[in-house]
Amino acid sequence: MKPTTKPSKQRKMLYQAPDHIRHKLFAAPLSSELRKSHGVKSIPVRSGDTVRIVRGDHKGVEGKITRIDRRKYRIYVEGLTREKVDGTAIFVPIHPSKVTITNLNLDDKWRKQIIERKKAAHKKTEKIIEKPAEKPPKEVTPVKEEVIEEKPLVEEKPKEKKTRARKKATVKKAIAKKTEKEEEAEEGEKPKARKPRAKRKTTKKAEEEA
Repeated sequence: MKPTTKPSKQRKMLYQAPDHIRHKLFAAPLSSELRKSHGVKSIPVRSGDTVRIVRGDHKGVEGKITRIDRRKYRIYVEGLTREKVDGTAIFVPIHPSKVTITNLNLDDKWRKQIIERKKAAHKKTEKIIEKPAEKPPKEVTPVKEEVIEEKPLVEEKPKEKKTRARKKATVKKAIAKKTEKEEEAEEGEKPKARKPRAKRKTTKKAEEEA
């Protein structure tokens, strides 16, 4: 049976299930004493088993199973009856999920084999949980460490932020230097005084005559 999530399909599969699957759906948990002795947690109920009702209106009632109805998924416990309107007593139907098995009916040899098989499977799972498979340790190859030469770091001096006053001072110094250079240039090279035009002509004529 494939698992489904739709409730309508789940109900359909439940009420159209074949007999071998219906048998599994009648499973009920064993009491703590039976669980220790047989090493099984749950098993499908059958007629002749002694059960105790754990939930519902009839909680606490204990008795033998007289009949099992696989069509309606109900069991009938000995001593659990109710009266009809006409006065006749009938058994109260109980769902198998509401009971715990207190005593097993082991008249059937096939049932004994099922319990032994389940017990062996349960022991195997316990061993696997207790001792998980240890993996062999992997061989670790040594890694060569690369030597990296550390270069000396040059400390960079942080640049100082210039304020307005400093900026003005630097501008004044630059102007003062320019004026000093210009003054030095004027003192070193004095330009010659040029003669007027009339005097130049007279001097040229005197030189030609001579």
